[in-house]
Amino acid sequence: MARAATATINLDAIRHNYRLAKSAAPDQGALAIIKADAYGHGAVKVAQALEDEADGFGVACIEEAVELREAGINKPILLLEGFFSADELNYISDKELWCAIHSVEQIDILAKADIEKPISAWLKMDSGMHRLGVKPEDYAAAFEKLSQLDQVKEVVLMSHFSSADEPELSATNEQIQRFDVVAATLDAAVSLANSAGTLAHEDARRDWQRPGIMLYGATPFAESQPLADQLQPAMTLSSEVIAVRELEVGEPVGYSQTWRCSRPSKIGTVAIGYADGYPRHAKSGTPVLVDGHKTQIVGRVSMDMLAVDLTDIPTANVGSHVELWGENLPATEIAKCSDTIPYTLFTGITRRVHKKYI
Repeated sequence: MARAATATINLDAIRHNYRLAKSAAPDQGALAIIKADAYGHGAVKVAQALEDEADGFGVACIEEAVELREAGINKPILLLEGFFSADELNYISDKELWCAIHSVEQIDILAKADIEKPISAWLKMDSGMHRLGVKPEDYAAAFEKLSQLDQVKEVVLMSHFSSADEPELSATNEQIQRFDVVAATLDAAVSLANSAGTLAHEDARRDWQRPGIMLYGATPFAESQPLADQLQPAMTLSSEVIAVRELEVGEPVGYSQTWRCSRPSKIGTVAIGYADGYPRHAKSGTPVLVDGHKTQIVGRVSMDMLAVDLTDIPTANVGSHVELWGENLPATEIAKCSDTIPYTLFTGITRRVHKKYI
């Protein structure tokens, strides 16, 4: 019998969430971002589930694109980090990948490349993220240089937001204005919106959206938001209780005895830990569902196990079903209790957790 730690991936939920992204700008394109193994959900499976309706896909690097092409995914694939060395350009050309260009140096390398088919180049502006991209003052010249290359068949203008998940801040509007001052003079399609941009910033919805975290049912916002509230969780992480013990007042649970029973307690041991991807920093009190009843973890999360309080669930016993996050328990709640974000929860799931697709 296999260990019960399982990540159940609801492909219908992912399709629903993609359609929600499209509904925000139905006349525009949307690349489903499936980098980092589709945020831990399985890139090939997710791409296959979306291929009939997605306008294309986005990945971080060529290795991720190769996996998709070898699995038979033929839709456009954008390399969000571009190419890392000139020898990637032949594959990019041959497999008709779209490629982000984030520096003048990359343009120079592309200009010297001997490739058979010209590529679609997505020219990134650093509008305020200060991570990748051409400076605004150099952007128009970079666009003209790139557009004139025989190795390029089209140029798409793009940038990336630093704070779109915080709508109350002015940073996103400032980035849009900074981008538009230059881009308004250039004749090309535009891509600005990530998940938060698609959901909450109407002016960011341009020719191409780039929904990522929203595809997997996690809101990028700290507060309720009309569109984000319609997202459906795509991953349910579950396991089961493998041991139960009765403890007296004052008895400790877990490493370093950081939690002690404040009452006579029934404690269950669950077969999942940080080596499976459950966050080690989840605090005592982090919510969990046991047989559908809400309770909490107690003590420190171990490598392979964690403890939960079963005192108020008298029917719980060995074999009881445990939902760590998912359909009935938002991953955002677990992330808050662990001082992290849902992105790290999803991408942290390790290979010993069984994946089940429905």
